[in-house]
Amino acid sequence: MEITTTELGLAARVQQLTKTYGTGEGQVRALDGVSVGIRRGEFTAIMGPSGSGKSTLMHIMAGLDAPTSGRTWIGDTDITGLSDLELTILRRRRVGFVFQAFNLVPTLDAMGNILLPFDLDGRRPSALERARIDGLVESLGLGSRLRHRPHELSGGQQQRVAIARALATAPDLVFADEPTGNLDSRSGREVLALLQAASREHGQSIAMVTHDPVAAGHADRVLFLGDGRVVADKPHQSPEEIAAYMLAAELGTAAAVTA
Repeated sequence: MEITTTELGLAARVQQLTKTYGTGEGQVRALDGVSVGIRRGEFTAIMGPSGSGKSTLMHIMAGLDAPTSGRTWIGDTDITGLSDLELTILRRRRVGFVFQAFNLVPTLDAMGNILLPFDLDGRRPSALERARIDGLVESLGLGSRLRHRPHELSGGQQQRVAIARALATAPDLVFADEPTGNLDSRSGREVLALLQAASREHGQSIAMVTHDPVAAGHADRVLFLGDGRVVADKPHQSPEEIAAYMLAAELGTAAAVTA
């Protein structure tokens, strides 16, 4: 009998995940036999140099892309063989997303954007969900901005709306893809503190792809990818420790190439 993802204490996991692009001599192996889990209630940072496979891993874990081989679970659901429609419904109900570019709908106000997952699902929030949303709006400081459209909000406020939208359905997992990439340093720190609080105070499972050691320093765990493989799995690290590891890894790669 197979042990479930939940029994392993994981929100999501992949097993022997491989992803290749192209054929023949031009083939690129973006992921090479990766097996890893995102622990429930933890804030995990996924790091690595450009081309290491970190974004590909996140996209496959979130059901946005299909692997060449291997298996992927969200909770106890094996999503590997699901149809596009089944994946769309699963993402809408059980996965939250926070993107670098915010990805808010420009014609909707802040509350309309927060409620978008429910509208797409053809339903209204339950009383419990409404209370959760009200709590998110308050904790994110959005109360006076709910009737503003995205162009009337600062970058930091837009990302707060995106975080509220991602957390509104209490998803199994939130994927954050370079969430501070378009923000100034102060707004970036605020957004990272909010994600950290969602994990520590509310048990939200978060996986964040980033190249920024300061951002990764907010995480409980840091996964380092290199050449499509997980090359290190470390508990909380300071930004200085992360930067030193990244530099050493890149120097090591350069040394290997020139040797």
